[in-house]
Amino acid sequence: MDLQVISRDGEPEYAVLPWAQYQALLRAAGVARGPESVAAIHTEAESEPSSPAADLPYLSQLGALREAKGVEVAQLARAVGISPSYLDLIESGVREPDAAIRRSLAWELGVAGWRGEA
Repeated sequence: MDLQVISRDGEPEYAVLPWAQYQALLRAAGVARGPESVAAIHTEAESEPSSPAADLPYLSQLGALREAKGVEVAQLARAVGISPSYLDLIESGVREPDAAIRRSLAWELGVAGWRGEA
């Protein structure tokens, strides 16, 4: 099996394997799932009203929230998987992060989700 293990802080966090091997594992487990059903699951997850991206303060408050939690820019950026300069751009409003980064920021700051300015 061609498996890649991704670790965080020395502990395994994700396992990545080729699609065909993933499908074989699903079949062996009695769960057949093709690309269509995976896309449907992805669409359902994005449309859920309780998604983490819906409950956080506005992005303009990110820097203040980070500082209130006593977290340095470099520390938060490293935990989220982005560069400190990119986090500075997000905090200053120059860049709008995608949903995955918003969820990661929410997770690392211990809040329910994140939404952009409306």
